Amino acid sequence: MAEAPPHDPSHADVSAPEPFLIIRPSRGWSALNLKELWQFRDLLFTLAGRDLKLRYKQTALGVIWVLLQPLMAAGIFAFVFGTVAKLPSNGTPYLLFSFAGLLGWNLFGNTLTKTSTCLVGNAQLISKVFFPRLVLPLSTVPSALVDFAVAAGMMAVLMAAYGVAPGWGLLLAPVWLAILLAIALGIGLIASALTVSYRDVQYILPVFLQILLYASPVAYSVSAVPEHLRTVYYCNPLTAPLEALRSSILGSGPMPGWGALAWSAGVAAALVVLGAMSFKRMERRFADVI
Repeated sequence: MAEAPPHDPSHADVSAPEPFLIIRPSRGWSALNLKELWQFRDLLFTLAGRDLKLRYKQTALGVIWVLLQPLMAAGIFAFVFGTVAKLPSNGTPYLLFSFAGLLGWNLFGNTLTKTSTCLVGNAQLISKVFFPRLVLPLSTVPSALVDFAVAAGMMAVLMAAYGVAPGWGLLLAPVWLAILLAIALGIGLIASALTVSYRDVQYILPVFLQILLYASPVAYSVSAVPEHLRTVYYCNPLTAPLEALRSSILGSGPMPGWGALAWSAGVAAALVVLGAMSFKRMERRFADVI
């Protein structure tokens, strides 16, 4: 029987390609991998652009819906809270007052709603393609900001029609918007991860948002809340940035205290960290469960 030729290491596994990327589960802060997110930034903006195109692709009014929805809501709030209930509006026409509140609320609500359903809505992509899953919830932020920009343009038209000019506080508006976005993103990351395993979350969230709408100073001012309840009322982290945003835009009304704003900013930062860590902790079973 012929003996097998000696093993030549120079010819071993010559045709076997070396792996380009090795996927391993990670733990702790390294799981966030911000460098990897930056490498996939093109995908993030592509998904954001796709969201904008699909949302208005087969609608007769298109982007006009972004204007009609807050306008109709502001009109209803102006009638119910301004005309019927006669709540104070800090000397501002109630339509402007409620529309300014809806600007911040819609940015928060749209971001939270889109983030919470982004994983279920991209189930096929998650189960077939490798990419940082955090790209999906983060891709909802640019489209929400585009909607906000369109509505903000309408706000400028209304202010010009009523002869209301903003003050220097408008320069601080991006700070209040960042706090609202951070709160929405933090809650949304947790909700999106939970929705993969528990679809009940997508039915509970609209009810939660409806309750939170009336527990926040959107259609009314904090000054309408009894003084002995305001400390408890400011425990809602949305209260201070919503009131501050309206005051910055309209240039009227009291600005919340720095203690309340610091509380909201701290809660926002904690929610972002908690949301990101919870999302990454549950990420490894998304493809199997979704």
